[in-house]
Amino acid sequence: MNVIKKNIPNFITLLNLLCGSISIVFALNNHIEIASILIFLGVFLDFFDGFFARIFKSENDFGLQLDSMADLITSGLAPSLILFTLFSNLSIEQTTISSGISFPLVALIAFLLPVFAAIRLSNFNLDKNQKDSFIGLPTPMVAIFIASLPFNNLIDLNLIFLCIITILLSLLMVSKINLFSLKIKELKFQKNQINIIRISMITISLILLFAYSLSAIPFIVVLYILLSITNNLI
Repeated sequence: MNVIKKNIPNFITLLNLLCGSISIVFALNNHIEIASILIFLGVFLDFFDGFFARIFKSENDFGLQLDSMADLITSGLAPSLILFTLFSNLSIEQTTISSGISFPLVALIAFLLPVFAAIRLSNFNLDKNQKDSFIGLPTPMVAIFIASLPFNNLIDLNLIFLCIITILLSLLMVSKINLFSLKIKELKFQKNQINIIRISMITISLILLFAYSLSAIPFIVVLYILLSITNNLI
């Protein structure tokens, strides 16, 4: 029974990986809405594998490495293929690589995401101090930003916008910006400001989601970055 309980977090991580893998299949077949929903599900599972690992006191190096491998697929490669498809759908010029294979060369920029996600996750695994905060934008935040684009009716999607956000999100993943974790804890008095910022983040995010549904997600990610910078300056 203890063995089963100990491996529940790993099982959830593997479900996350499975969601990312199936998402890739749908993205390659131009069903980017379904691919995006699978990424959302994978990110949701990614939150709960760590939650149950803490509950069952089963956090270990194996789980950490497995979680990063799953994140590289679900929050790195799968979103890049949604971006690749968006680039291909928006671009008029197509370059033929071989018989039956053609795509706009600009679409290749989408694969910056898994490259920088791999760097970010490797740094995270080596840095034991990223428990209550993150250095660089977490890959799940990047994933939900990209996954929300097919449903977005507030942003004018075009090639220039896609190029800018791809480069920006990639650089933010490996940046040295200190970003707070959303885990609300009972902290000492002098650290209570971070809980206020977390509660503000969650409250505003819920209001935006209620008002604008999935279209609000890119703005929520921007809000998260701005509140993190504000917290660093206070």
